[in-house]
Amino acid sequence: MSAITIWHNPRCSKSRAALRLIEAQGHTPAIRLYRDDAPTPDELRAALETLGIRAIEMIRTAEARFTELGLSASDDGETLLRAMADNPTLIERPVVFAGGRAVIARPPERVLELL
Repeated sequence: MSAITIWHNPRCSKSRAALRLIEAQGHTPAIRLYRDDAPTPDELRAALETLGIRAIEMIRTAEARFTELGLSASDDGETLLRAMADNPTLIERPVVFAGGRAVIARPPERVLELL
């Protein structure tokens, strides 16, 4: 199997649970602390393509920052991509990549689809 990468937030219980599940299956994923090492708009665009979703489906609309920035569900994808790149706390987590596929691991058991 190809390498596994998790965009991880250690303060998030869902992210911690997904990481534990990956490790329990005998894998040691590459961990990207995406809040410290924010994905670029191009990386986010590639992630959306791999996930097969739209930008609004990857953004945390309940985050205060979403409202503070004046964002809405009707904003175009590029606006939302730039917002996530500039404010990585807006990225839904965790995102797990493996074998040319990806999932947003909510619930954490979704990572098992990749393993």
